[in-house]
Amino acid sequence: MAAENTDAAASGEFVQSLARGLAVIRAFDAEHPELSLSDVARRAELTRAAARRFLHTLTALGYVRTDGRLFALTPRVLELGFSYLSSLSLPELVQPHLERLSREVDESASAAVLDGTDIVYVARVPTRRIMSVRITIGTRFPAFATSMGRVLLAGLPDADRDAVLASSAREHFTGRTLTDPEALRAELERVRAQGWALVDGELEPGLRSIAAPVHGKDGSVIAAVNVSTSATRGTLAQVRAALVPPLRQTAAAIDADVRLI
Repeated sequence: MAAENTDAAASGEFVQSLARGLAVIRAFDAEHPELSLSDVARRAELTRAAARRFLHTLTALGYVRTDGRLFALTPRVLELGFSYLSSLSLPELVQPHLERLSREVDESASAAVLDGTDIVYVARVPTRRIMSVRITIGTRFPAFATSMGRVLLAGLPDADRDAVLASSAREHFTGRTLTDPEALRAELERVRAQGWALVDGELEPGLRSIAAPVHGKDGSVIAAVNVSTSATRGTLAQVRAALVPPLRQTAAAIDADVRLI
């Protein structure tokens, strides 16, 4: 059981079967779209018997399909996140701004929110594929190693920021990945001061990303928008000059729309 659930479990308010069912759903991802019973049990940290019961329940409810050997999620799982996205209204609000930004700079543009130690994509306008993995709505990446994640972390109170960094695995994705806690805190202070973040080849070689914050009505950082480009586009100075101004203008336009809702 996760440490953050300890208090709920002790109070009797924690529904373990629900937590296990969600763990089964989370066992599937872009790299593991189809799993055997044994795979699900291992990835969800369940016994085979428990995994079988949850898989058959999810199959009966229409969230999972199976050919008798392998299991996969169905599009119906999108219902689980649709209510959140609809109530948030942020994706619908951000999308036209991202489309304009993408046309202006001829690069992919995205928006994400912070969820624990990860960023979660909530809107995206792709132009060309420059990462080895396909990014879609709901894709997650570790916040510490991404431009949008650093913008979101920089917007947190110091204690919350430090707690997220302490909980992050801080994996070396490339030889450039910044993982030292003190160095990350210094970088986040710089991001907070300048109002944008640039990550160069830290998540994947050859990938550069620049992000800016989106603010709520109270001034807090509620999301981030970014532009991703290839390292072949030019020098870092050229990339900053070409992308930072339109990105910040887009973030400011989204801020203005957020104040109206």
